[in-house]
Amino acid sequence: MIAIIRAADRQFLLFCLGGISRETRRNERGKLLRDEVNCVNAIISVVGDGLLADYVCGELLVHYQVVRQTDFTSDIPKAAKLVVVLHDDCPSSGYFDAEETLQQAGIPWLRGFISMDEGIIGPLVRPGTPGCSQCADNRRFTASPGDIESGRSSPLGLWHVAHLLIAETQRVLQGIRAHTEEHMYIVNMNTLNSSLHFILPDPLCQVCGRLPEDSSGAANISLKPRPKISADSYRYRPIDDLKHHLAKDYMDSRTGVFNAKMLDLVSPFAGVGVNLPLFLMGAEVTGGHSLSYAESELTAILEGLERHCGVTPRGKRTVIYDSFNRVANQALDPSKVGLYSKKQYAQPDFSYEPFDPDLPIDWIWGYSLVQESPILVPESLAYYSSGFGGGFVQEGSNGCALGGSLEEAILYGILEVAERDSFLMTWYAQLPIPRLDHNSANDQELRLMVERLRAVAGYDVHLFNMTMENGIPSIWALAKSINPGKMNLICAAGAHLDPVRAAKSAIHELAGRLIFLQEKFEAGLEHFKQMLDDPFLVLQMEDHAMPYGLPQAEKRLQFLLDGQNPLRTFDEEFKRKASHADLTDDLKDTIEVFRRLNLDVIVVDQSSLETLRNGLHCVKVLIPGMLPMTFGHHLQRLTGLKRVFRVPVELGYAKKPLTAGQLNPHPHPFL
Repeated sequence: MIAIIRAADRQFLLFCLGGISRETRRNERGKLLRDEVNCVNAIISVVGDGLLADYVCGELLVHYQVVRQTDFTSDIPKAAKLVVVLHDDCPSSGYFDAEETLQQAGIPWLRGFISMDEGIIGPLVRPGTPGCSQCADNRRFTASPGDIESGRSSPLGLWHVAHLLIAETQRVLQGIRAHTEEHMYIVNMNTLNSSLHFILPDPLCQVCGRLPEDSSGAANISLKPRPKISADSYRYRPIDDLKHHLAKDYMDSRTGVFNAKMLDLVSPFAGVGVNLPLFLMGAEVTGGHSLSYAESELTAILEGLERHCGVTPRGKRTVIYDSFNRVANQALDPSKVGLYSKKQYAQPDFSYEPFDPDLPIDWIWGYSLVQESPILVPESLAYYSSGFGGGFVQEGSNGCALGGSLEEAILYGILEVAERDSFLMTWYAQLPIPRLDHNSANDQELRLMVERLRAVAGYDVHLFNMTMENGIPSIWALAKSINPGKMNLICAAGAHLDPVRAAKSAIHELAGRLIFLQEKFEAGLEHFKQMLDDPFLVLQMEDHAMPYGLPQAEKRLQFLLDGQNPLRTFDEEFKRKASHADLTDDLKDTIEVFRRLNLDVIVVDQSSLETLRNGLHCVKVLIPGMLPMTFGHHLQRLTGLKRVFRVPVELGYAKKPLTAGQLNPHPHPFL
């Protein structure tokens, strides 16, 4: 049904505003419509039925020509300047009809409806512009999943929602930027409290998402100069440049990529966690650790964005589905990244299947920085949730990094691969790596960090140089409790071109988890004792650290703690390298090291429009042959990786290559 309502017809609809005096209505109408003189002849289409639609029509018809219809079965007038879609509850079919009809008609539109005890207004949708009603619903349902049921609406609440809708209509028709441009109002129907929430366009949106097809051409990487922000920096952009954008664009309790922030006021240093809700996958907390809460918050958001991009392709659409044997001449051989043994695959209820070169799988394009050419990579190795069900390995966040430029992200992705490889190499081969004198670094901040952990947390920190044959400075940090009853040993790692930064990074990892680990340790003490005898009870990430809280597990780390390791200075262990003024020169030097070692460096660009809006690039770096960090003792990946047997010889720790039987059989303690 279509009805054209003019000013002469308004008295009947104004009857719907029962309970509000004629004088009040006149005054309110005057305030809202005072500036409408130039818009008298504008046509507005109102679609929907119910009290909310009646209220809004009753006010708009005073100065506008209103075309009223109940649904989209009839054509929207082409002359309409705006379409307002109104319902007293959320339509069960959503707003796909509105999106399809009005995108084709090229008419902007605004919606209003009631969900549970809340009124929803917006966003203002402009055809052809990312950020539609479906984006808004995706964000809202993910950030606050309890908001999908309908509830009763109070007359006063409906009146308040109607006034906001009318005010927004006014702004649109007068050419003033509407509050609901890229935003959505949420109104508490009981208290009338109204809040405005940013809607970040969703690249995976079924309506306005426009993911380009993945292609070899788009995967090409040409490294560009990236001057450092200062002589002693390893960043292209200062983190302060982002402080005005990160919280605004990504943090919102109702519609944000992150919906909560938690300050850690107990740990030795300033820690901040942000909650990353994952639709149908629960939520994950990502943390930032530094010496200030402001910086830690920014770091936590950046860490969360990295995780957000790494979960599934958000910047390109996977199009290649084929077997390895059919694409082998241009693809990464999965056997080079570490698989499970036949014995592991044969275990009952094992979640993964042996790699079958004849079985079609999804492939995406990466880029080999050593071969300088595109290369196909199994999607399950590039996005670490892609392997759920039917994959051949579990892939984690190894090599994922976010940076202020593509070059910066790649460098830090390489550093993470090196950090985890060095830790596992040291653990599996039980290498008696040199112990470092932290005072020899001549860095006051590092010295105070170590002292604070002892004074505040009750832990002595021991640093070890676990740098492998690639020469990337890598530090093992081991915290040992000085108080009985606490977790006895906690281990973490850091890698950086600057060894002092590597040490600080490892210590921050330790400090940021101390309280959480202690609480978990006390709650599950008996279970962790069982893990000492049965390593296959170690099933998830936190489990790996917990058994080493027990004093009886200390003997497993005697290869570090037996006192035989020489105490060395930073200058003795790390050769000072020429400092570059450009970050890309550091990256090129690092790539050249792996070229000489006959190890490839493959980059998958995981960036999405969500991160690129702020110049942030996300990558996954794969270096086939390096040891991938795994969590769950049953999921360690060593088959096909020969470095673990020969590198101890190259570094002078062994006289001949190790055998599989000589590798450490216990779960690693990586934090």
